[in-house]
Amino acid sequence: MPSVLSVNVGSRVEFDQAAVGHTGIGKRPVAGPVDVRAPGPRGSGGSGLVGDHVSDLRHHGGDDQAVYAYAREDLDAWSADLGRDLPPGLFGENLTTVGVDVSGARVGERWRIGGLLLQVTCPRIPCRTFAGVMEERGWVKTFTARAWPGAYLKVLEPGSVTAGDEIVVEHRPDHDVTMSVAFRALTLEPELLPSLAPAADDLPEELRRRVERRSFDPA
Repeated sequence: MPSVLSVNVGSRVEFDQAAVGHTGIGKRPVAGPVDVRAPGPRGSGGSGLVGDHVSDLRHHGGDDQAVYAYAREDLDAWSADLGRDLPPGLFGENLTTVGVDVSGARVGERWRIGGLLLQVTCPRIPCRTFAGVMEERGWVKTFTARAWPGAYLKVLEPGSVTAGDEIVVEHRPDHDVTMSVAFRALTLEPELLPSLAPAADDLPEELRRRVERRSFDPA
């Protein structure tokens, strides 16, 4: 059954390798329900999970990145490749899932978790803070090449989430713009940007503008 394996939140910690000198990326599983709501626009709103810290509000958090999900199955594959244990929350994900192809989720896909309704918006792009946490040589390049980015989601209906909650996909768009495809277009393969057009209405505004510019000027 597709479900939430763990709900992870982070506290502010000082971190020299973070752009702003501190971070909340190091998230840990918590017991019991966590309230989730739309945090507000980028720049002022942080995480959608109450009690979860976001340091760099310029680049992270806000309504379109309210919740970050990553699949336990993908963490296990990374763990095998790296030869080390990767606990839930290490990638900075709020929801570690099981039974869900998170990187295969489509832009605009809607997940029902109890009373909470989330919508898939965009992939996670790795940053230097993530690289610093992982302490793996060439980590950003390695993560980018595999194109298993996980998914950011926005909150359509607030609610709470608890480890063990079932994830029900209430709506899956009929296009093929997945998180992996969008990630490739936004990183190593910009020639794919026009192929994101069928999902443009559900992309964050900044990404939608990039798709539109590339579609009009493919050079």
